[in-house]
Amino acid sequence: MSETLEETAPSEAQANPLLQPWQTPFETPPFAEIAPEHFLPAFEQAFADHAAEVAAITHDPATPDFANTITALERSGKLLSKVAAVFYDLVSAHSNPAILEIDKEVSLRMARHWNPIMMNAVLFGRIAMLHENRKNLGLTGEEMRLLERTYTRFHRSGAGLDEAAKTRKAEINERLAHLGTAFSHHLLGDEQEWFLELGEDDRAGLSDSFVAAAKAAADERGMAGKAIVTLSRSSVEPFLKSSVRRDLREKVYRAFTARGDNRNANDNNETIVEILALREESAKILGFPTYAAYRLEDSMAKTPDAVRGLLERVWKPARERALADRDELQALIAEEGGNFALAPWDWRYYAEKLRQRKANFDDAAIKPYLVLDHMIEAAFDCATRLFGITFAERRDIPVWHPDVRVWEIKNPDGSHKGLFYGDYFARPSKRSGAWMTSLRDQQKLDGAIAPLIINVCNFAKGADGQPPLLSPDDARTLFHEFGHALHGILSDVTYPSLSGTSVFTDFVELPSQLYEHWQEQPQVLRQFARHYQTGEPLPDDLLQRFLAARKFNQGFATVEFVSSALLDLEFHTQPADASRDVAAFEKAELEKIGMPAEIAMRHRPTQFGHIFSGDHYASGYYSYMWSEVMDADAFGAFEEAGDIFDPATAKRLHDDIYSSGGSRDPEEAYVAFRGRDPEPDALLRRRGLLETSEAA
Repeated sequence: MSETLEETAPSEAQANPLLQPWQTPFETPPFAEIAPEHFLPAFEQAFADHAAEVAAITHDPATPDFANTITALERSGKLLSKVAAVFYDLVSAHSNPAILEIDKEVSLRMARHWNPIMMNAVLFGRIAMLHENRKNLGLTGEEMRLLERTYTRFHRSGAGLDEAAKTRKAEINERLAHLGTAFSHHLLGDEQEWFLELGEDDRAGLSDSFVAAAKAAADERGMAGKAIVTLSRSSVEPFLKSSVRRDLREKVYRAFTARGDNRNANDNNETIVEILALREESAKILGFPTYAAYRLEDSMAKTPDAVRGLLERVWKPARERALADRDELQALIAEEGGNFALAPWDWRYYAEKLRQRKANFDDAAIKPYLVLDHMIEAAFDCATRLFGITFAERRDIPVWHPDVRVWEIKNPDGSHKGLFYGDYFARPSKRSGAWMTSLRDQQKLDGAIAPLIINVCNFAKGADGQPPLLSPDDARTLFHEFGHALHGILSDVTYPSLSGTSVFTDFVELPSQLYEHWQEQPQVLRQFARHYQTGEPLPDDLLQRFLAARKFNQGFATVEFVSSALLDLEFHTQPADASRDVAAFEKAELEKIGMPAEIAMRHRPTQFGHIFSGDHYASGYYSYMWSEVMDADAFGAFEEAGDIFDPATAKRLHDDIYSSGGSRDPEEAYVAFRGRDPEPDALLRRRGLLETSEAA
């Protein structure tokens, strides 16, 4: 790269929109004015400002107190947070070669910036002194939580290590930052390079809405008049479910499961091996036997054994159900005259046929009623009925892509609450999956700061004047991510470090998974599921069949998830040397648990961005299921009240879960809402697996 962070000229900085006050509505990022070349100078200034702020705190001659140490740290780094939020939104949601090249340098510089801060012995000494004397400081509950979390964060980062250990830990952090970025770039590269063009003869079984989306995907890639399958999950899964062409299903399946594993420039095998070795070394430097032990100490689960216990409890009944389903699918193949064994690329296709037979339901029947705009309305309406907030679309807010929409959120009294950005459609510049993030977090440290919250999805566009239609899974994803968004929108804390989703990984999925429940409620569907052509509401007969079919194929869904979570745990509990051959390790672990050969993991290692693109879910993919125990139990509070919008229950949900952010211990927060610990069997009941479990 021709420009480095050190080569920024002062005149460039003066003209840089990232370094100027934003004269936009609500001081939102002026995306049209921001070019890739602005980021490196902006990061350089942000790093320098933050380093100076931290140095002032570290060398403050006054006796350490909460205000001059902990609160001062919370006030530091505002420019860095501002620049990084915009940059990483573009990296994941609308990248280009220039942005991705800059990302390589920024990830390294970010590690080099944070290492000396988080391992600063003098600064840690001030924090530790306060932590030791915390009961005598007269702190509020939120202040106490912030002090404890700040101490824990520095301690776990290695601030108490000797100099040699700190040096090595810093080297490891820098290398891991580089490797995580490389992993995600490789994955995006494989996803961008592959597509399957569908000729007229290749479209048998595909719905009109799928073909329309396939044409829209081709348009995105400059292939007007064509129709293509991409490696976006929203393209792959419906194709595998409906395509009559077994040869094409196999081709798409193999390409999807081979992402990052093609022995090309995007191969992730060596990246994984090095990541695991460095994580293990880092954990041992900090005094932990394994990386999983290190990560899980600071979680609700606490230990790898606790995680394994939950996953194994779910695995046994899920596997039994999946094997029984497999036999039914094989019988269906034989009944149709097929002379082949069920393969992974066949499962969704024949499961859909079996569901049509047993439940008289298929996704194609309900999809015309799940219009994207109507499901967005439904998500908003549920939030209004639960929490009193309202949404109004704004067309004057700058966005990073023309498809992005923005809504202003208002409090029940009509005052401004924040902004919500929805970026819903798949495109080559966006990584796969769905996520929530923010451009600015809520806080009240120096006056009320309203949040700017983002949902990013990868739904297929409609074409030829047809609105985008969602599958039931897509609609659930929309509500899931909006549940995360509400966690950020409703946050009501003082300190930035405790805002919104700044909670344990195995608690952060509770607000999102809990919100999914409202999407599948009859009164919500009756109101918002309307046919895209006629406007007719969802027929009651179809609604009942949809509700009855929800637990169908749950053995498959649970097996593909739990196998991924178990492999994540094994990667991080076994010695790193055990997984030097990633494919062999994967194969051996799946054989150990008796993985059905006809089902693939939801994420094979070389595409498992949750755990290898960064460390947020490393040893933590189980978190979705840990949270599901709580969410299945938590929705029961509304069912017991006899009203899914019960005001008293909704107020507890707001106060104890959605608005409290990380300001209180998650177990305490859950018990405050529910009045007791969660009931573990609620998860098995929700997935329809309890009968199998009890029979076992």
